Amino acid sequence: METHKAAVARISSSVKDFYDQRKPFRIYHGSTNSTRQSSRNSSNTVDASALKNVLKVDIEAKVAWVEPNVAMDELVAETLKHGLVPKVVMEFPGITTGGGWNGTSGESSSFRHGYFDQTVNSVEMVLPNGKIITASPTSYTDLFQGSSSAVGTLSVTTLVEVQLVDAKTYVELTYHPITSMDDGVQKIKEATADSKLEYCDGILFSATSGAICTGRLTDTPSTPNTPVQRFSRAHDDWFYIHAQKAITRNPSPSSPTTELIPIVDYLFRYNRGGFWVGTLAFQWFKLPFNRWNRWLLNYFMDTRRMYHALHKSGHDNFYIIQDVAVPMSRATQFVTEYVEAEFKQYPIWLCPLLQAPYSSPFSPRALSPPASAADIDTSEKGNDPSKMLLSFGVWGKGPLLQGGTASDFVAANRRLEEKVHDLGGKKWLYAHTYYTENEFWKSYDLDAYEALRKKYNAEHLPSVYEKVRVKETWREEERRIREEWGAWAKSKFWSIWPLSGVYGVISLVFGGRDYLRRSAKVAEGVVAKEQKKVV
Repeated sequence: METHKAAVARISSSVKDFYDQRKPFRIYHGSTNSTRQSSRNSSNTVDASALKNVLKVDIEAKVAWVEPNVAMDELVAETLKHGLVPKVVMEFPGITTGGGWNGTSGESSSFRHGYFDQTVNSVEMVLPNGKIITASPTSYTDLFQGSSSAVGTLSVTTLVEVQLVDAKTYVELTYHPITSMDDGVQKIKEATADSKLEYCDGILFSATSGAICTGRLTDTPSTPNTPVQRFSRAHDDWFYIHAQKAITRNPSPSSPTTELIPIVDYLFRYNRGGFWVGTLAFQWFKLPFNRWNRWLLNYFMDTRRMYHALHKSGHDNFYIIQDVAVPMSRATQFVTEYVEAEFKQYPIWLCPLLQAPYSSPFSPRALSPPASAADIDTSEKGNDPSKMLLSFGVWGKGPLLQGGTASDFVAANRRLEEKVHDLGGKKWLYAHTYYTENEFWKSYDLDAYEALRKKYNAEHLPSVYEKVRVKETWREEERRIREEWGAWAKSKFWSIWPLSGVYGVISLVFGGRDYLRRSAKVAEGVVAKEQKKVV
């Protein structure tokens, strides 16, 4: 704890120096899961990268005190030593505890527990004037509620108290086949109303085929001879491929496939291949997408490495990577009017999410004004199954890979933003954001946010909009390519296949590791039993 206090004191001193100069700063954590390019440099940055330890796990209270740069696999490894696991675990092992608080994280247990920030009891913060405080539902309540999802624009997070639950050896997972989004919504409502279930998400493989995956923590299967399935080894199927096989093998809703998945394999089941975004890398390099090549290239298909290569290659402008949430009642409308009519790419991830009795101005659970009053959850705990939100993972090729321009790429992202707003939903702010400032503040509560900025001396810091928007440098770049020979030649050079992708891979293998941290060797803890093919 003394080491922690010393590190926080250094951060506090640095923050105060910036405050005395009324100079804005950004925060360096040592890793990122954002798809936006960073504007950090040594003169405008507070270094918080040393805060990367789990300080304590309280078995009786079922909480852990976690520094913000502890990645999910590191946190799970530590809590499993005590037979516990966080209530909400982000599915990419490199996502950090601080990222879950300052960003937006809704996962397959979020229909039961809400977003990751709803499982946080308290947060130690350094305010923009250098003061160190602890915010909770009973202390600095407005800041506690308002700073979640505010992407670090109101304070510097230095310690998070995270709620835990008892861990089990396995997650018993059932793959329910669905034939439409309406069918999926009905199955999700049934699953989220079942008190025995602890996990629920889904995958749409097309407008007429998908899987809703429901799970419960267990040490023993519900029925004998339930097979064990893993997803963490190089020769294992990627999860989405296996899920599609499961519903193809057993397409009847009355006899769905059920398996036992070791808990760590389940929690990070989407890590290999980054859901299915890794398939786009195979397409870029024109490699056959088969089991042999997935095994051979498994090293590169870890999400930590994929994020690194994405940033180094500049391919973040090649792909639409967005997460959005709309009221459950409008899920089919979103699929029909956007996925089918506009995006025209599958798979699509589905994840049901609790609303909440309070909301950060930037949380997707604070619905946009067009939302119907019938969609708002007015229950005391914000856990009405009929008023849940449904998150969609919209990830695929952008116009630049289909003969378009940067202008077309921006327009495609803006059309998604407009559709989500029209349906009363919100988007996650980790991704490319193209709202005009006026449009942005129609979806997010400017008055509440500005009141917090003023009260807690944050007005000299970049606002959320300033931090997340994509600056329109692409317009100037397009002009330079049209008018300047050097810019045109550079553009032509990097457009030669596969140079930019090769550069990303070379940077990953030989270059700096700003976005990489060594994966935790997850302590098996409660899953130390020898895995058997059949239980």
